[in-house]
Amino acid sequence: MSVFAFMIKKPPPPYVQGERGVFGGGRENGTYTDSIEYITINSAGNGTDFGDLSAAKRYITACSSSTRGVFAGGYISPEVNVMEYITFSTTSNVTDFGDLIDTEREMGGCGNETRGIYAGGMSNQNRIQYITIATTGNATDFGDLTQGREGLAAFASTTRAIWGGGKNGSTPRNTIDYVTIATTGNATDFGNLTDFKEMLAGCSSDTRGLFGGGFESGGRRNVIEYITIASTGNGTDFGDLSSYRFSLSACTNSTRAIFAGGLTPINTDVLEYVTIDTLSNVTDFGDMTTTRADFAGCSDGHGGL
Repeated sequence: MSVFAFMIKKPPPPYVQGERGVFGGGRENGTYTDSIEYITINSAGNGTDFGDLSAAKRYITACSSSTRGVFAGGYISPEVNVMEYITFSTTSNVTDFGDLIDTEREMGGCGNETRGIYAGGMSNQNRIQYITIATTGNATDFGDLTQGREGLAAFASTTRAIWGGGKNGSTPRNTIDYVTIATTGNATDFGNLTDFKEMLAGCSSDTRGLFGGGFESGGRRNVIEYITIASTGNGTDFGDLSSYRFSLSACTNSTRAIFAGGLTPINTDVLEYVTIDTLSNVTDFGDMTTTRADFAGCSDGHGGL
């Protein structure tokens, strides 16, 4: 066999619904990026190029159904109110979806098969707003969080949307809130995280939600903790990331949770996973196409489906 044969790049796995995770935007060692990449969640490996956002931006947020991922807001200079979407089964650039209620960044995004919900944001925003993922259009007011904050993490079951952590002013918070996705109204207190932290990542199955990493006044965190979505209560220790980091992102196929990138404090390209039903530390998954922080993740197989 020739040396050249070893240089041939292995093609990515074919698309299987419920197994694709997508990451977009963020910051690459000081430079904002518009790149979008994807992984096949049930198959360890490196990220593959998917397409591009409409502009290079950081502090972007995403939500998704089993067919569409919707990226929202973010910071270019200044913040933007743009929402744009991809279709998971087809690699391509984004298409315009509509606008947020106002310009926003550092929100927490999640949803179920019908609705996508974004909450919080810069300047201690407490607004919750929603979209219908299958259509296009502008966001509509849903209600308010129990406490305004930015840099919070989110995930959902088919019925509940959960937000955890974030900061209010310069102070990290341990607050966990929830709403019932099918209705509108203000959030209700769920419990508390194990620590006060912001810029953490969240993902879930339909029963268990995970929060990973983050930053608090004492520095970066490597803790993964979990809650049972159908109940209320405080976070419980799950295991650890491979490093202390924040400004990371996450996605899931409802069985396996992927934690990606972040600041250690330098940007990383790490991909690592846990099995949501089993308490443990992470296992290496592969590498992203670039070092990335302050970016958004979503998938076509999360707990809200």
